[in-house]
Amino acid sequence: MRDFIDPNVAAVFESYSRDTREKLLALRELIFETAESTEGVGALEETLKWGQPAYLTSESGSGTTIRIDSRSSSGEYAVYVHCQTTLVDSFRSWFPGQLRFEGSRAIVFHVDDDVAVGPLSVCLGAALTYHLDKKRKTG
Repeated sequence: MRDFIDPNVAAVFESYSRDTREKLLALRELIFETAESTEGVGALEETLKWGQPAYLTSESGSGTTIRIDSRSSSGEYAVYVHCQTTLVDSFRSWFPGQLRFEGSRAIVFHVDDDVAVGPLSVCLGAALTYHLDKKRKTG
């Protein structure tokens, strides 16, 4: 597990139940690994947005913010992207039946789910390069 730079982010992770914390820490690691292996992303900034762990491409400006969080006591947790992007619609069309989506902003999991890491990595990579991809399409 990689170290936390921001103690406030670490405190939020500590506040989760053990099962949810383990899942969110694995998701956190996947976000960092995906950023490191995706051209143009650069270093991530880990911070809190709306009290949720958030991952920003501050160095490169390549992507939209990714947030992760527990969803109350239901045993669910989620990956959130900006609701005004087309990302979740794209994810839904790329991976029908492989991931569970909510509206235009979230990929939702239950702590008992086996996470489809391959499809999830593709979704994370798309979020981390969202602005680059928009420039390529318009530029």
